[in-house]
Amino acid sequence: MPNYRRDFVQGGVYFFTIALQDRTKDFLVRYIDKLRETYQETLYHYPFETIAICILPEHLHLIMQLPEKDNNFSRRIQVLKTNFSKRLPKECQGNFNQSREKRGELGIWQRRFWEHRIKDDEDLSKHIDYIYYNPVKHGYVQNVKSWLYSSFHRDVEKGIFEKDWGSNIPIRIQNLYQE
Repeated sequence: MPNYRRDFVQGGVYFFTIALQDRTKDFLVRYIDKLRETYQETLYHYPFETIAICILPEHLHLIMQLPEKDNNFSRRIQVLKTNFSKRLPKECQGNFNQSREKRGELGIWQRRFWEHRIKDDEDLSKHIDYIYYNPVKHGYVQNVKSWLYSSFHRDVEKGIFEKDWGSNIPIRIQNLYQE
């Protein structure tokens, strides 16, 4: 087993991929209101800045910036996953086994999540592009502006992106998908 160590930095900026255990389910968009409630609750108890987010049916991508003297992104992800799971109908819960029961897991999420600490502005820009283009990559929509569950629309309103951004896939996104 690899000896993986998470990169904890106070006030750090991190990219996450958080996925459902059963990747054929659409719980994240089917129960989007419950996910939004859970997200707001998590922000209230464990603040962070949402730099970018995109929610797909079975996984989500998020870039968060932690508060200046805080490096505990794991707690935030744990609270988000646990509280969303508790809000779902019982029939959404996965198969139980002793290991899951012992940990208090409801069998909805993959146990782990993928995280990457953002190193610089170029790295941040690439990962934001990746997040916003993801629904097109997965074939859910033909263009970025058509996907409703993304902070892309917020960033268009702020003037950070043009409404038609992503119509022609930038080379730097193509390269990121190949990595």
